[in-house]
Amino acid sequence: MQQRRNYVFLMLTFVLVMALIAGCGAGNNNNGGANKSANGTKTTGEATAEEPETKTGGEVNIYTARHYDVDADLYAKFTEQTGIKVNVVEGKAPELIEKIKREGTSTPADLFITVDGGILNTAKTAELLQPVVSEVIDAQVPAELRDKDSHWIGLSTRARVIVYAKDRVNPSELSTYEDLATDKWKGKLMVRSSTNLYNLSLLASLISINGEKEAEAWAAGIAANLARDPEGGDRDQAKAIVAGTGDVAIMNTYYVGNLAASDVEEERKVAEQIGVFFPNQQTTGTHINISGAALIKHSKNKENAIKLIEYLTAPEAQSIISKTNFEFPVNKAAELPELLKSWGEFKSQGIDFAAYGELNPKAVEIVNKVGWK
Repeated sequence: MQQRRNYVFLMLTFVLVMALIAGCGAGNNNNGGANKSANGTKTTGEATAEEPETKTGGEVNIYTARHYDVDADLYAKFTEQTGIKVNVVEGKAPELIEKIKREGTSTPADLFITVDGGILNTAKTAELLQPVVSEVIDAQVPAELRDKDSHWIGLSTRARVIVYAKDRVNPSELSTYEDLATDKWKGKLMVRSSTNLYNLSLLASLISINGEKEAEAWAAGIAANLARDPEGGDRDQAKAIVAGTGDVAIMNTYYVGNLAASDVEEERKVAEQIGVFFPNQQTTGTHINISGAALIKHSKNKENAIKLIEYLTAPEAQSIISKTNFEFPVNKAAELPELLKSWGEFKSQGIDFAAYGELNPKAVEIVNKVGWK
């Protein structure tokens, strides 16, 4: 009888222990490291093989002097892929630099994006930036298209070239920027105002290459050869060539592409009647300028900002920038649109973009002195 009671006691004890074990197992159900709520929805832990990794989220704040639709489209694609929200404040580059200075350590800005190496260097010398550290970016963007201290990264380039009337000018007549300042082109040349940053950076590059004295003589020759007082932007110079006002103009390449792809038939006809010539191919090379992204010193979203630069310099985004806005990509793996391919490869000046900013005051002094309006 005693043995029977012991047997029953042991069996009850065994049942209780098994019940406790089962209860603990149910309470610690681990499905790929993820806990589930009562309805089975994943609440924590890593994604399983059946479920894709979640987006990182967060935000990145951009102060930009670039105002192109393609940029906004790429920001939207970046958000779609990463979950990182892109907030954009637009303005003119000098105004944005002053805004960042005023905001100091409280600035919400993570990235400063602008056109012109001189402006990027201005932000750097004002100690508003910090180095961008990324092996991905270093692999995607050549060293010559990045700041030597990695304070800014190139996003695209554009060349400042000679555009000519196909029906009146044989390209064999064209050679260098310096040649445009000779009597050969008197009354035939057009260019936008000397106060424009594109022209000031071109002049700064010539100061760097040829010296101040020769650069001043060049600027005086340009002013003397103008077919009309400077007016309008680069596209207006192309239209004036077709109208017969002048035969040649100094323009950025991407404006020619924008004319060729325009929704306006008259602008497409303008593009058909002008040619593109890359000057100084036998000497110092064609002048190029750069669009770039710089990481703000007091960025609150540094990791996300670097991710965005990595995205914008990857082949896919670079191809979109080039195809849509006819800028030259900084990533050599990007696909060029047919128009840019048709122009062929060219040699560029190869000087430090910082020189555009450092020599800007001297360039301003020269154009005022020689009367280039």
